[in-house]
Amino acid sequence: MKITVAIDSFKGSLSTFQAGEAAKRGICKVFPETEVVVCPLADGGEGTVSAIVSGAGGEMQQITVTGPLGDKVVAEYGIVKETGTAIIEMAAAAGITLVAPAERNPLHTTTYGVGEMIADAISKGCRKFIVGIGGSATNDGGIGMLSALGFAFLDKDGKPVPQRGAGLGRIETIETGGAMAELAECRFHVACDVKNPLCGPLGCSAIYGPQKGATPEMVEIMDGWLEKYAELSKTVCPDSDANYPGAGAAGGLGFAFLSYLGGTLESGIELVMDAVGLEKHIKESDVVVTGEGRLDGQSAMGKAPVGVARLAKKYSKPVVAFAGCVTDDAAECNVQGIDAFFPILRAPCTLEEAMDVDKAFANLTATATQAFNLAKTFWNLK
Repeated sequence: MKITVAIDSFKGSLSTFQAGEAAKRGICKVFPETEVVVCPLADGGEGTVSAIVSGAGGEMQQITVTGPLGDKVVAEYGIVKETGTAIIEMAAAAGITLVAPAERNPLHTTTYGVGEMIADAISKGCRKFIVGIGGSATNDGGIGMLSALGFAFLDKDGKPVPQRGAGLGRIETIETGGAMAELAECRFHVACDVKNPLCGPLGCSAIYGPQKGATPEMVEIMDGWLEKYAELSKTVCPDSDANYPGAGAAGGLGFAFLSYLGGTLESGIELVMDAVGLEKHIKESDVVVTGEGRLDGQSAMGKAPVGVARLAKKYSKPVVAFAGCVTDDAAECNVQGIDAFFPILRAPCTLEEAMDVDKAFANLTATATQAFNLAKTFWNLK
């Protein structure tokens, strides 16, 4: 018998690797001779690089790049040499966690470091990119990233504008002739699960600007700048579409990938599952195990566990899920392919106690043991 375990991280507690190992230990207590394969999992956000690098046999890279406020930061990304693939999280260079709350202001932040990471990977032979764009501190429409790759955004005097959010308001012309020639050979698969357009009441400035430090006045100004930027982009990228679902992701970085780099916006979990070869393991398995820190109605809308379940149901595999906690509306997960889910808490405790790594590991192991005791009885597994 073969069992595949693909569990997302329990945020603030167990990593995807720890959660997978805890479930494996519980399963092996019941089925010691069973082949249990642990596949790291992520949904395109935090943990995507480590999950794919581990699952696909890649290597981590470190590079000093321009941080969101213009200072230097050390960013990590992954390379799978066999396929020439780079795995990048934009948050490593332009994430909101890199900016202290008192300093958050999308007029001052840049995605320039993201472009530096891409350029570094290109110099190392990569031509395929998987890019997670969650957790940004920016609202620069991607001009910082594009500037690092050789695109030019010029003011009325023909000089480069500042490569940050405020620079959008000064763009008069855009030049693409200096862009890296290798970009024509590159494919960009962008993990993006939001559907916001670039501008308007549902655009990046209005919806995400406030959490990045924007005042209501700044939101209105930035939205106008982005609208003009989109119009100018059409002069060099005629197929650009500011209303494309996801164009407003990461402060307009989605628009930059779509318009200037020929990127595709894709489901984060599907990108990760493909990169780690999860489908092959599921196809060969008798049971599939998944989960995350909290199963709720949002999980049923396409988060990692449901992505795994849908893939498993393609091959009619039973699916069991474990979670730190579950909510009443988590029952929708059953409709989406999770046959049964189990919260791992075994006694009343504080949130701090529940998230203690050792305790959570032990709780998940114990819960998996009991779930598979039941499976052994009712599914007649051996």
